[in-house]
Amino acid sequence: MGAESVNAEQDEYWNETAGPKWVALADLIDEQIAPLGLEAIEAAAVVEGARVLDVGCGCGQTTVQLGARVGPTGRVLGVDLSEPMLEVARTRASERALDQVRFERADAQVRSFAGDGFDRVFSRFGVMFFADPPAAFANLRAALAPQGRLVFLCWQALAKNPWMLRPLMAAAPHVDLPPPPEPGSPGPFAFADPDHVRGILEAAGFGDIELVPLEREIVVGGGRGLEETVDFVLQMGPAGVAMREADKATRDKASASVREALEPFAGPDGVRLDAATWIVSARP
Repeated sequence: MGAESVNAEQDEYWNETAGPKWVALADLIDEQIAPLGLEAIEAAAVVEGARVLDVGCGCGQTTVQLGARVGPTGRVLGVDLSEPMLEVARTRASERALDQVRFERADAQVRSFAGDGFDRVFSRFGVMFFADPPAAFANLRAALAPQGRLVFLCWQALAKNPWMLRPLMAAAPHVDLPPPPEPGSPGPFAFADPDHVRGILEAAGFGDIELVPLEREIVVGGGRGLEETVDFVLQMGPAGVAMREADKATRDKASASVREALEPFAGPDGVRLDAATWIVSARP
């Protein structure tokens, strides 16, 4: 690891719990969120020859996409806490012979990037888990060249994401829902509040901060059939957290309720529901 992690809870979670699950579901997850990530990559305006840092790169889909854009004269470094996910990422880059792409298991909050002079620091849903966000973003700011730019994608509030909320509410009568997290605490919705995001980035020394809403329909679970999509949402997101300790009888009841909730949105190309994100950009 490039530097010792200062976020032991997230380190353990992404290596022992979430990481293996994401690897098993990597294709479904990537197919679902790829259109959102590509919108953010377009907003980042990555050009041939650019130097890019991909934070929380996971299984490497965005890192590979960025590598194709920068070409052989550029370079892309993907960093993540999860070694299981990085193994998939390295395989994906190797299969495409992208020598300009490399991966490192590192905590982006503390791994020193000073002097690397990246043109872009990018992330697709990978920056909401820092233990100390202002310190983490100050560290990422030091990674940027003077004319560089930070661009990342994060979720808006759960209430604006029916693809997560509807399965959760359907499962709720059958399980004990975990208490809602403290506002701004590490997790998928940590950056839902735009004022909170601006405050963090300003504290880290960023300027020219902009949050652009990206709200669109997505194909949940990558366009699989209804039954497979139900199984997917019961493993991922808030519903997956709620179901983690459920026994088989409880899972069967929850599955039936979630199926009923999703069926009206199912079509020949999968289950379609709305998703709401922010594309955030800032300059050092």
